[in-house]
Amino acid sequence: MNFLSIFVLIPLLMLLGLWLCRNIAQIRTVMVVGSSALLVAAIALTVGYLQARAGGDTAEMLFRADTVWYAPLHIAYSVGVDGISVAMLLLSAVIVFTGTFASWRLQPLTKEYFLWFTLLSMGVFGFFISIDLFTMFMFYEIALIPMYLLIGVWGSGRKEYAAMKLTLMLMGGSAFLLIGILGIFFGAGGTTMNILEIAQLHNIPFAQQCIWFPLTFLGFGVLGALFPFHTWSPDGHASAPTAVSMLHAGVLMKLGGYGCFRIAMYLMPEAANELSWIFLILTGISVVYGAFSACVQTDLKYINAYSSVSHCGLVLFAILMMNQTACTGAVLQMLSHGLMTALFFALIGMIYGRTHTRDVRELSGLMKIMPFLSVCYVIAGLANLGLPGLSGFVAEMTIFVGSFQNFDVFHRTLTVIACTSIVITAVYILRLVGKILYGTCTNKHHLALTDATWDERVAVICLIVCVAGLGLAPFWMSDMISSSVLPVVSNLIP
Repeated sequence: MNFLSIFVLIPLLMLLGLWLCRNIAQIRTVMVVGSSALLVAAIALTVGYLQARAGGDTAEMLFRADTVWYAPLHIAYSVGVDGISVAMLLLSAVIVFTGTFASWRLQPLTKEYFLWFTLLSMGVFGFFISIDLFTMFMFYEIALIPMYLLIGVWGSGRKEYAAMKLTLMLMGGSAFLLIGILGIFFGAGGTTMNILEIAQLHNIPFAQQCIWFPLTFLGFGVLGALFPFHTWSPDGHASAPTAVSMLHAGVLMKLGGYGCFRIAMYLMPEAANELSWIFLILTGISVVYGAFSACVQTDLKYINAYSSVSHCGLVLFAILMMNQTACTGAVLQMLSHGLMTALFFALIGMIYGRTHTRDVRELSGLMKIMPFLSVCYVIAGLANLGLPGLSGFVAEMTIFVGSFQNFDVFHRTLTVIACTSIVITAVYILRLVGKILYGTCTNKHHLALTDATWDERVAVICLIVCVAGLGLAPFWMSDMISSSVLPVVSNLIP
C-alpha cells in the first residue's frame, strides 16, 4: 500500500471505530487516537518529503501510486504530493486534531457528529493527495456533503437556512466544476485524467480553454469565497458548531484556492493569461469588500467570516498574479489563514459557550474574567492584522511583494487597492479587542464565568504554536512551497 493512502485509511478506520462505540469515553478515545495518528502521519510525510528533496529527487510529485479504477474512462486512483500538498495535509491534520478537542463536550448526538466530522476530513485529505481529475472531484464532493448535516443539525441560529444556502451554492459550483473537468478531459484527447499527463500533453485548444477555464475557476472559486458567490460563507460560518467552523474556514475553503491553482491555472495556461484580469477584479473586490463588511458586523462569528472572505480573496488574488513569489505567498496565506481562523473560531466558540452571546455590544471586560482565552484572542487578532513575528505578516508580505513584481499599471493599481485591506483589518480587529476584552464588565452574570478547561487549552495552544512557528521560522516552509510552485508558474509564462 502507498504511504499516502494512510490519509484515507485512517479516517475510514476512525469511521468504523466510531460506529462500534457505545459510550462517550470510547468516542473520545477513537477521535484522539485517530486525529493524533493523522497528525503524526502528516509530520512524517513532511520530514520524508524534505529528506527526499534534499537527497536530490527532482520529480514533480513524490510518493506516486496509480491504480486503475475504471479503464474505459481512464479513471485511476492516482496519488502523489509536492510541497503544496504536503503543506495542506499538515494544516488539515493540525485542524482535525485541535477540532477534536474543541468538540470535547459537544452534546447531543456526539457519535453521529463525529462520524460526519470524520467523513468530511477524509474528503479533505483525499482531495489533497489526488492527482487524478475524477478522484479529486470525488473527494471534493465527499468533503462538501457532510457540511449540510453538521450545520443543519448541530448548528445554531438560522442553521437550516444557512445549511441549505451553503449546500445549494457549493453544489452549483460543483456543477460548473464537473463540466469544466469533463471539458479538460475531452479537450486533451480523452486519453487520461491524470493532471500531470494532461499538463505534459498541453494540447487543449485555446478556444476550448477559454470555455473550460472560467467554469473550472468559478467552480473552485465559489468554495474560495469569490465575489459575488461568497454569500454562503458568512451564514455558514455563523451557524456552524465550533469545530465545523474551524474545519470549514481553516481547510475546506482552501480546497477552492488549491483547485484553482492545481487544475485551472496549471492545465489551461493560455486561457489563464487571457482571462485572468476578469477574476483579478473580482478577487480585488473580495479582499476590500470582505474587510469593510467585517467592520460593520456586531456578531463575533460574522466578523471572522467576512474577514475570511477578505483573506481567502487574497489567496485567489495572488494566484492570478502568476509569478513565483505571489503564488508562494498564496499557499503561505492558505496555511496562515487556516491556522488563524481556526484559532479565532475556537476562541469564539469557547466565549459563546460561557456567555451565551456573540454580540459585541453585550461583551466587555472579559480580560479580568477569563484571562487565558482573552490573551489568546489578542494573539489571534494580532496574527490576523499581520503583526511581524506571526504567520499573517509572512503570508501577506510575500503576496504583496510578488504582486508588485508585475510592472503594468493594471496589476500594480489592483495591488495597491488590495493593500488597503491591511489598514481596514487593523481597524476592526483593534476596535473589537478593545471593546470585548478591556474596560469594565457591564454584565454581572459574566463575573462568575470560568476560564478555559484543559481540553480547550490543548486546542488553543497547539494553534498558537503553529501560528507563531510559521511567523518566526517561515523559510523551510516557503522554500518547500516555492520549488513546487515553479512548474505551474513556468507553464503560465507566455
